[in-house]
Amino acid sequence: MCNIKKYLAEFLGTFVLVVFACGTAIVTGCGVEGGWLLTALAFGLVIVAMAYSIGNISGCHINPAVSIAMLVSKKLSVKDFIGYIAAQFAGGLAGAGVLSIYFKPEIAFATNRLVTDGMPVDFACTGVGVTILAEVLLTFVFVFAILGVTSKVENANVSGIVIGLTLTLVHIIGIGLTGTSVNPARSFGVALIQGGDALKNVWIFIVAPLAGGILAALVWKFLSGKKEQ
Repeated sequence: MCNIKKYLAEFLGTFVLVVFACGTAIVTGCGVEGGWLLTALAFGLVIVAMAYSIGNISGCHINPAVSIAMLVSKKLSVKDFIGYIAAQFAGGLAGAGVLSIYFKPEIAFATNRLVTDGMPVDFACTGVGVTILAEVLLTFVFVFAILGVTSKVENANVSGIVIGLTLTLVHIIGIGLTGTSVNPARSFGVALIQGGDALKNVWIFIVAPLAGGILAALVWKFLSGKKEQ
């Protein structure tokens, strides 16, 4: 029963993330006039709210990249990892389903995109390779901060705020690059409903964040001096 409660918490947290944060992205259009920052804040604020709501139940991963980092760090069992991943993807899909009631999926549906020209800046490089690199780096920073702030019990009171602000930070730059995934579950649901190029490219926003999460866990383990028990 305890495991089921954890999985339900992860489902709910991911559902709320997609509805409120991706919903904000749709409503504002992520415009540079203010929508960009509002969207970044929405993602961060949802994490803060969920961290202090379900953090004591499941740890508030609500992100497969975080869960895989915890698996690599041996803070999560294989069984719970599978349960968390399933719950997160289900929550993301359910959240996207709710959004499709209010917004037309064929318009900008908070899906992710390849790094391409046409944004406020012209990029030196575009395409799949630099998109993967961007998502790995963004996820690395986010997950690395989570591992650091949660490594000490005395940080418990502020960890949710730190994690939320870090997610806001990576969105501020990441929105202009890829739309910012750093979370396969957040990307999959909206891409599945929108279809087209969003679904064609969604593998990037599943694989790259997972790679970033694994990298963060390995680097944190090395820098923190954690040894195998």
